[in-house]
Amino acid sequence: MRKKMFFLFMLLSVGLLQNIKAEEVAFKGSAPPAVVVGTQFQLAYVVNVLNGTDLRLPPEVSENFDILMGPSVATSRSIQIVNGKRTNASTATYTYILSAKKEGTFNIDPATIKIGNSEYKSNAFTIKVLPPDQASQAQAQQGGGAQPQGGGSPAAASGLSEENIFLRVIVSDRSVYEQEGFLVSFKLYTAYDIAGVNNIKFPEFEGFLAQDIELKDVQWQMESYNGRNYNTAVMKQTVLYPQRSGQLKIGSGKVDAVVRVRNQSRGRNFFDDFFDTYQNVTKPLVSSPVTIDVKPLPTGKPASFSGAVGNYTVSSEINRTELKANEAVTIKLTIKGNGNIKLLKTPEVKFPNDFEVYDPKVDNNIRVTEAGASGTKTIEYMAIPRYAGDFEIPAVNFSYFDTKSGTYKTLSTESYKLKVEKGEGGSEAPVVSNFTNRESVKFLGKDIRYIKTKDVHFVSNKEIFFGSFLYVMAYLMITILFVVFFIIYRKQVKENSNIALVRTKKANKTAVKRLKQAEKLLREDKEEAFYEEVLRALWGYLSDKLNMPQSELTKDNVAAELTKYGVDETLSGEFLEIINTCEFARYAPSKTSGAMDKLFSETIDAIGKMESTIKK
Repeated sequence: MRKKMFFLFMLLSVGLLQNIKAEEVAFKGSAPPAVVVGTQFQLAYVVNVLNGTDLRLPPEVSENFDILMGPSVATSRSIQIVNGKRTNASTATYTYILSAKKEGTFNIDPATIKIGNSEYKSNAFTIKVLPPDQASQAQAQQGGGAQPQGGGSPAAASGLSEENIFLRVIVSDRSVYEQEGFLVSFKLYTAYDIAGVNNIKFPEFEGFLAQDIELKDVQWQMESYNGRNYNTAVMKQTVLYPQRSGQLKIGSGKVDAVVRVRNQSRGRNFFDDFFDTYQNVTKPLVSSPVTIDVKPLPTGKPASFSGAVGNYTVSSEINRTELKANEAVTIKLTIKGNGNIKLLKTPEVKFPNDFEVYDPKVDNNIRVTEAGASGTKTIEYMAIPRYAGDFEIPAVNFSYFDTKSGTYKTLSTESYKLKVEKGEGGSEAPVVSNFTNRESVKFLGKDIRYIKTKDVHFVSNKEIFFGSFLYVMAYLMITILFVVFFIIYRKQVKENSNIALVRTKKANKTAVKRLKQAEKLLREDKEEAFYEEVLRALWGYLSDKLNMPQSELTKDNVAAELTKYGVDETLSGEFLEIINTCEFARYAPSKTSGAMDKLFSETIDAIGKMESTIKK
């Protein structure tokens, strides 16, 4: 009996130890991100169990900070009952009072604590130590430091010093290349107590494509600037991509800061400091404009360069290399890197002439941070071989301008060899497709029509038709119609063999289809999708009309080619202006619906004029 009890006790002990080990221990340290030399601040470590022992601070704390007090331990327990289920929660907080010895940025390694027989580590964090405020003593002697005193009127805003509160625009680089991204931050600096910020208005960033960085909440941090320590908060952060070279100006930002002002009384005594009253005063703030020097991209651009600026890698993969005629093959091209990745044009994959090629499917996975826009652009190309044989898909060349080295770099994917066997039903098997995506492609079986054997009626003919005048005229008309149809058919076959001519004739029809989709997006008020569809219609129209691959379409090339076709500069300028407007509108702040209507009408008018000018 004793052996059984001992064995049961051992089982319960092992189970209890396993539950303790399985319990999640959270051990976290925190401190202000920025402090001032000589001032006191708290360093706190929180653990979600109460039996922690032997808390050890990392050596960086004692080396760079004076430990004035600690650790003081505070514990708390809570009980929650949800849907009849009871949960207990406990926390222990270890607090130290520190004072910084010297200025600098210090990385604090994890602290350690023992819980049972296990040792746990906290997180690491950084503390930035600022120098003492040079004007703090002078302001203290004047009484009240940076705290303004008002007279009970909004006019007290005029008494708020421009040195103690201002809006500043900060750019990461004032000299960049065309299409090179750089960070712009609008930051509020204040030595006063801020109750809020209203009427925020920022510039339009004319001449730039803007991609905003999402700021969830306003985070206040202490920062040293020009010998003064301020509480700062970033109001807006944007990554800008200059669209032309030269001197481009970033306009002023405007905000209304609500400052908490102490009311001034005529006579002050000892007790006034305990019974001060305050009011909120609105202070308009305007940042100074900034000029950016945008350098043009160097000459000697590779043939495969289409405007990519930054740092990229490219890779490709194919779903299969052995297939049958009328089966689809897919090539996936992945461009990864940091730069103007969202603006990259789709590289061209050159499929063999006997392949039916569909519009590529593009998927963007891009994240905008302070380091710029980075992510991946995945393009899926689908084509269907119509005949059996051995084919080769050549490598895709992708060129970009590397801003770090100041040179153009060209990357190449691997080439693919395809072995296409004869498909079911022969090489002439009919195929139906809506020319939109691969899910819509399907093959039709051959229907056999039966011979009708029932309900047959014979009609007697008493008159002799053979050799009559109508008989001769019928033969003559059939012969004439046959000759006319034969001539038209030969002409159509000849024209269809000229791929460039077919593309030119279908240019307007294809553009009209895309503009109908753009009109639908206009009615649905989908602004970004509308501008993208109009842009696709214009580039596709120019590609078909001028018989140029989309990879070679640039504004300079289009302007030169239109001149060869006898298009005047006014009409060329209208096309390029519409393209510029669409590119700016996709990333600039929201425009009105009236501007979208006007752009849509201008696009239809420009294409109509182009059709009248270039006739083939």
